[in-house]
Amino acid sequence: MKPVKEIMSSRSLEVRRRAFAIWQKAGYNPWEKPGSPEKRKRKKSGDFYKGAFDSIPFLNDDAKRTFSHLMLRPGYMIRDYIGGAHDRYLAPLTSLIVFYAFFALVAAVLKPVQHKADAGSWINAEIRTDSTAAQSSAELYLKGITRIVQKGYIYLHLDQFPEAVKTQRESSLAALEATLRSQGIPLFITEFLFLWLAMSMALRRHRLGMSACAAASAYVLCQFSFFMLFAVLLTWGRSSSISILLMFSLLVLDYHQWLSIEWRKSILTALRTGVFYGVIYAAVILLISVVTIVLAYFTTPGLNAAVS
Repeated sequence: MKPVKEIMSSRSLEVRRRAFAIWQKAGYNPWEKPGSPEKRKRKKSGDFYKGAFDSIPFLNDDAKRTFSHLMLRPGYMIRDYIGGAHDRYLAPLTSLIVFYAFFALVAAVLKPVQHKADAGSWINAEIRTDSTAAQSSAELYLKGITRIVQKGYIYLHLDQFPEAVKTQRESSLAALEATLRSQGIPLFITEFLFLWLAMSMALRRHRLGMSACAAASAYVLCQFSFFMLFAVLLTWGRSSSISILLMFSLLVLDYHQWLSIEWRKSILTALRTGVFYGVIYAAVILLISVVTIVLAYFTTPGLNAAVS
């Protein structure tokens, strides 16, 4: 027969587990007495700190609640927000901007951007052509495409290549790129659009609108940013990425809680989302490649004659 203390301890753990499960689904503690939060918030220092951080999105109560609920009940929180509980959480786009900006700040402090000569030598390398040697049309075509890719990459990263800034327009563009990059915007805008489209196609049978899928994809990316932040902190800036398996697991959990579906259906829905994401990504890469080839064909001197 088990000791009474051990039995009481096991019952206590079971009660806490049930209470946590109820909190996950409800979003609040059902046994909490009215007025008790106010009593807990009383501080001995008086009202000196009262309202001091309400205007800071990352430090106010809505942001803290959004962070904790996204970590402990992400799918249920997405369900509550789409269902109309907008006053309790940060808006999806605001959350995405704020959390990714904070991640970009921490990543920049721990791992400042550095360009190594051996890693980025192909960017600044000039395309050398030997006028005496006979060159095939394929070689000329490949060099033309490489030149276009180099110029396009540098033009989109002028803030990181100050030696390429020649005009006032390029200087203004470099300043704009530096501002956007410091806010973490390039880190999430592409992923948000891809995931939004993929999720809207994978969830068509659930009859969810584009706005609901946009909110869900923004919150899912906020989850990813949390774990990316943990990766940066734990590795001390050496790594800022998380595994695909972890992202897939988070998406399965979100679908299970949000849509109230079985784990098997949640896994299949997450797989469909990943397939649609890959198809969209491949289509964009193909489109960029076609545009690059067309630009290389019409803008590279002498390339038209060589190909023809």
